[in-house]
Formats: sequence, C-alpha cells, structure tokens
Amino acid sequence: MEKRERKKLERSLKPHWVWAIAFGSAIGWGAFVLPTDWISQAGPLGVVIGILLGAALMMVIGVSYGFLIEKFPVTGGEFAYAYIGFGRSFAFIAGWFLTLGYICIVALNASALALLAKFLFPELVRTGNLYTVAGYEVSIIQIAIASIALILFAFLNIRGASFSGRTQFVFSLILIAGITLLALGAIFTEGPSVQNITPAFKPDQAAIASILSILALAPFAYVGFDNIPQAAEEFKFEPKKAFGLIIWSLLAAGLAYSAMILITASTMPWQQLLADIEASNSVWGTGDAIESYMGRIGVFVIGIAVTMGIFTGLNGFYISASRLTFAMGRARILPNMFRKLHSKYHTPYVGILFTMVVCLIAPWFGRQALLWVVDMSATGVAIAYFFCTATAYKFFRWSPSQASKSKEDVVAPGKKLLSLIGVISALGFLVLLLFPGSPASLGKESYMALGIWILIGIIFYAFNAKRYNSIDKKEMNYLILEREEI
Repeated sequence: MEKRERKKLERSLKPHWVWAIAFGSAIGWGAFVLPTDWISQAGPLGVVIGILLGAALMMVIGVSYGFLIEKFPVTGGEFAYAYIGFGRSFAFIAGWFLTLGYICIVALNASALALLAKFLFPELVRTGNLYTVAGYEVSIIQIAIASIALILFAFLNIRGASFSGRTQFVFSLILIAGITLLALGAIFTEGPSVQNITPAFKPDQAAIASILSILALAPFAYVGFDNIPQAAEEFKFEPKKAFGLIIWSLLAAGLAYSAMILITASTMPWQQLLADIEASNSVWGTGDAIESYMGRIGVFVIGIAVTMGIFTGLNGFYISASRLTFAMGRARILPNMFRKLHSKYHTPYVGILFTMVVCLIAPWFGRQALLWVVDMSATGVAIAYFFCTATAYKFFRWSPSQASKSKEDVVAPGKKLLSLIGVISALGFLVLLLFPGSPASLGKESYMALGIWILIGIIFYAFNAKRYNSIDKKEMNYLILEREEI
C-alpha cells in the first residue's frame, strides 16, 4: 500500500562527527560577532555567568534528549517527540516552529559571512550599494557573498551526510585552534588585562537582571546541540552514546563563548571599548578589540575562526532543516516531494534545496531585518525544548508503584525531576522572550514576524490537515517512529 512506504536514511555518521555537528552549530558565528553586544547588555561577568548557566540548563534539557534519542532513534527530533507525547497536531506545531528556527539560522550564518567581508574589505563591499534597510546598507557584493555560501553548502550537503560530518569535524578543530591562539595572544601581549573586565556587571542595572537578559538567550546561543536528534537515524553507533555527545558539545560551547567574552573584555576597559566602537560606527566590535592587541595577525586569526564558525553553522543547520522537513514529509504533513531521497547520494535533497531557496531571499533584506526574525526564532526553539522535556517527563516514573502507561516507561525519579526542571526552564525561556516587561522581551518587529509565521502555519495546516489526520494511529506511528506501538 502506497501510504506504508517509509524511506530511511543511511547510517553513516561517526560519534566525533556528530559531536562536531552539535558543537559547531551551537557556536556558529555568535561567539565571534556578538561578544560586544552582550557585554553592553550585561557586563562581562554578567554575560559569562548567564552563558554558563544557560549551558547548565541546556544540559538538564539534554537529559530528556538523551533518553528519547535512545528510545526513538529516528530523524525528526522534536517533531517525533511532540507526536509521541501530545499527538499529531502538537507535532506539527513543534515541527513548524523548529523549521523556522533552523532556516533562520542558516540565513543568519550566510549574512554573517557578508558582515565579515564588510569588516575585512570595507571598500570592496560598499561597491554596488543598492539601498538601506533599518539603517543597514545592502550592497550587491554582500548579497553575492551570502548567496554563494548558501548555494555551496547546499551542494555539499546533497553530496552525503558522511561528507558533511567529516568536513564539520575539521572546521570545528580549526575553530577551537583559533580561539586558543586568540587567548594566548591576550595572555602574552601587552594591553589586555584582567583589570579591564571591571566593573563586572552593567553599572545601571541589577546583577540578576543582567544575568537573566543573557540566560534568556540560551535557546538561541546553544541551538545546535539539538541537531543530534535530527541525525539520530544516521548514527553509525549505538544511540545511547548521544547523551554524552550532547553534554560534551554543550560544555565545549559554553567554554568557547566564555573565552571569547573574556578575551574581548580584557583588551581595554570594556566601557571605553564600547564607547570607541559606537564612536567609530564599527561593523564588528569584537574584530576591533582583537586588532587592538594583535594587529592584522589577530584579525586574520579571528577571521579564520569566525569563517569556520559560519561554515559549521551553515553545515549543521542545513543537515537539521533538511532532516526535519524529510520527517514531516514522511508523516505526510508536508508535500510528498520532501520525503524523496537523492538517487545517487541518498540524502533528503528537496529539504536542502527548499532551505536554500528560502534563505536566498534573506540577503536582499539586510542584516537588521533578518535579526528581527532570528530573535523571534528563539521562541520556536524554546517551544521545541518544551515538547521534548514534557514528553520525557511522561516516560519517567517517580517509583515502581506509579502506574505504567507505556512499555518504554522507566523508574527514574532523578531523571524525572531533571525533565521537570527542563519543562520549567523551557516555559521560563518563553516567558522571558514573550512577556513585555522582561529584560529579554522581543521587539515590536519580532512580534510581528512571529504573528506572520503563526498565520502562515495556520493556513498551511488547514490545507494539509485532511490527509495528515486521515492516517490511522498505527500507520502514523510507523511513518514517524518505524513501529506501530509506542
């Protein structure tokens, strides 16, 4: 029967490649582009505490991911978990918001490459200025740089998961080497000093408010570790190893972010650094800070490091966006073409090309407009975290006397508590992002973008719901989870 067809992805990913997919995606360009923005928001220590607390909370959430990956090693991640815990309508909601999050981050990484070019070759990039969006000049050179990167990485991902995994690992090693060289430069050259990091927090703001404003960004800062469940069907190893890979990728990402914050803030008194950046109308404050103590060699090193960060982000989120749309296509909530596999490379090439086409629109709108959408996408990621932790909470039992609802239930009071903390954390992230009075509340433009995406989702669901809901439960279980009973 045609409906029973369930195409599978090939098992080709090694553990260290999967670690690199998670780590490289979580770091991306943010560790190199955002430090001065974050320092202005919370002060150096406020950022480091917020970012490390965020990593700890992501590890708590990672307990739920590790359990669900081991029990249900299928592509689709939170889409599959929301289906298991809450049914097909909520699965669509989780998948819809997460698709947006992944695609936005692909687009933002491409725009970061254009931003890097603008810093390194300002005169060249200004050539062919077309117009201004929200104060940001859009030039044909920037559009070309971002577009070439998007097309190139789409092609590389179509070539196969093993090729993507291998290159991701190499990129991640170069990225780590770059951060290490910048840190050594800060330690052994004149200028950078620990004294420059004071005051530790933003002077006109309570320390707790500073920390919370950064903590609220954790779903965005660390989005990427959840690329691991998207690739679960392609593991060439036991799924139970996934939890360890999640923890190590989050630990490495937290340390990398913290290192770049401290390196940047130590270059000169950080309030003076921010004032100089504002006075010079700099396009990349972190690059200026590195140049102040390492000269053009430092710019070259951070240029290589941020390029690797951008490449790992592009690669990792192309993998995740295409696997998520493949899983949704396999469940018949997306058109049939999304469940097609490439005849030669056996990759979900339609999802890769779809991501590329949507992202090719972004460079024409300028970086500032794109940031509005990305701010809103953190909401989608937090929603996905909620569904994962809440589903895991349902499987864990406090004690043997508690009634069992599934053959996958396990007695694990400690993990049940951690999954509950994960649920509360995910809801907390949503409150911080959506509550107007919060220190991390979305801007007006981001709320508008969120409303538009929700409206598009409602329209999309209305057109596809009949087929999606007509499939009986056992068959849907098979299509999403490759088993008829949960």
